[in-house]
Amino acid sequence: MAGLTLYTNPMSRGRIARWMLEEVGADYAVEILGYGGTMKADAFLGINPMGKVPAIVHDGRVVTECAAICAYLAETFPDAGLAPTAGERADYYRWMFFAAGPLEQAVTNRSLGVVPSEDQQRMVGYGDYDRVVSALAAAVSAQPYIAGDRFTAADVYVGSHLMWGTQFGTLPKEEAFMAYIARLADRPAHVRASELDDAAMAEMQAG
Repeated sequence: MAGLTLYTNPMSRGRIARWMLEEVGADYAVEILGYGGTMKADAFLGINPMGKVPAIVHDGRVVTECAAICAYLAETFPDAGLAPTAGERADYYRWMFFAAGPLEQAVTNRSLGVVPSEDQQRMVGYGDYDRVVSALAAAVSAQPYIAGDRFTAADVYVGSHLMWGTQFGTLPKEEAFMAYIARLADRPAHVRASELDDAAMAEMQAG
């Protein structure tokens, strides 16, 4: 399919969307945006009023939010085989949106020094950070991939969070996390996406 553009920055969650695009084999153009500059300009705010990347525009339709982009691309490019089967669907959606909700919130709050009290834990969707880590470690240990015996788009999203978190210290290097990451890191699409983003980052820094 033509008419697909990725709006991203190589030092952002846009790396998740790039990996997913490489997995599905899409033909896509790339627009690299700068923080505080083109990312906040009117042209891009017309695409995503949040002024955040990534975003994709596909045949005139906008998709933002990494989990949504992964799910959309899996369904839009079915020949890639990354959408869930009927038997995978429950774990696929459960853990993709666990990463988008409880995991994202717990890691962000911890990074900001926000630690909910026992009473406040009833108000937040994730309870507490340690509970999130324990639940996710159990999930990635239960089966080879997050939804079953094969790789799906949910692994792009969950795996990206774990790769980033364990690299930068926002998540512990649990044995279960590192074993799961090892099953994903050498995928040709992930290697290609990383090389493209690393090259774009080097070009930005040189400029």
